[in-house]
Amino acid sequence: MDFITLDFETATPERDSPCEIGLTFVQKGQIVGTEAWLIKPKSYPYYNGFNIAVHGIKPQDVKDKPEFNQLWPELRPLLQNQLVIAHNASFDMSVLRATLTTYRLPFPELEYACSVQFCKQVWQGLPQYDLKSLCNRHQIKFHHHRAAADSRACAELTLKALEHTNCSNLADFPEKLNINLGRLFEGGYTASSVKKAPKKKKAFPF
Repeated sequence: MDFITLDFETATPERDSPCEIGLTFVQKGQIVGTEAWLIKPKSYPYYNGFNIAVHGIKPQDVKDKPEFNQLWPELRPLLQNQLVIAHNASFDMSVLRATLTTYRLPFPELEYACSVQFCKQVWQGLPQYDLKSLCNRHQIKFHHHRAAADSRACAELTLKALEHTNCSNLADFPEKLNINLGRLFEGGYTASSVKKAPKKKKAFPF
């Protein structure tokens, strides 16, 4: 099964302020590479102190880096028509959508899934489903809150979920992991979600 895991770090609470993106590439069920790019956010040189405390990326680290619109011609072909997975995809995909909208760039065509959503289906009843807690449980070591490391940890976690559910192809992915894939497309998107259990029919006495 082929997919890409994605992680963004942002400079401010604004979703259109990415300062780093990480992508990990999985082909035929194997991690084949991880890449990360530092990004000069539109807020440069302003960074929120809380965001710096989380990821450690400072304005001087990105002063000579491209803005997102300059980087997009390199990134778009990597994501186009792929399955993209992110841990808490509602955040990462909103960063992508907001940034593309800010720079007036069209959305790519892709499907996506949230590993928080499907981990809750695969390993039910755990106390926490954040990336660090799940990786600790599955002995996945990583340097949290840097985009390359987080995207790779998400890939390793996804592979464990696929193994646990005996899922080896995209056609079975939504059913075995009990989720609906989200989509990005030019002009809009549909959100990923957990499949709802069918309602039980009420029994009426004769």
